[in-house]
Amino acid sequence: MDKSKIIRDAATVILLRDMGGEPHVLMGQRGAKAAFMPNKYVFPGGAVDEVDHSGVPEGVPDARLGEKAVGLYVAALRELLEETGLRLPAHMAGLRFMFRAITPPGRPRRFDARFFMADAGAVLNDLDDFSAACDELSHLHWIALSEARGLELPFITSVVLSEVEGLLKAPDAVHKPPFFYHDDGRSHFALL
Repeated sequence: MDKSKIIRDAATVILLRDMGGEPHVLMGQRGAKAAFMPNKYVFPGGAVDEVDHSGVPEGVPDARLGEKAVGLYVAALRELLEETGLRLPAHMAGLRFMFRAITPPGRPRRFDARFFMADAGAVLNDLDDFSAACDELSHLHWIALSEARGLELPFITSVVLSEVEGLLKAPDAVHKPPFFYHDDGRSHFALL
């Protein structure tokens, strides 16, 4: 089957770290030969694998994620570990579901991605040691949230960065994660 027709579930982690009183996010660059978003700077993340559904994270999942919640949480933690070498505790409360986006039609690969925010203070190992990372992302680094848009970003990553900024300005406000999707040749935003 044509891979551009399959929409795979995916999970992405936006790690936030205070550095010098300014929020920073962890980003890396995809390879030039990557089939999906080559050369773009992205947050760590990737497709949900079958094995992720058998994981057992602690805590109560966000009901808006439905029956896929466990697989999404486990994939988020696994992808973060694989792509950066950083390990978060297996507790769902440490990941805040904050955005959902489906890759537009016509792309070589399509994903139904859920974005999770996490406090880097919860990471169990050295925040600056990426030596255990696989080679999927290069140039892994912490960048000030205010400077991240200067990188070569996918459109949706820019949109997610704006949402992160809004959440940091009003951390206690009720938050309905935006959902970006495509139907009848048009792009849509809804709130979950």
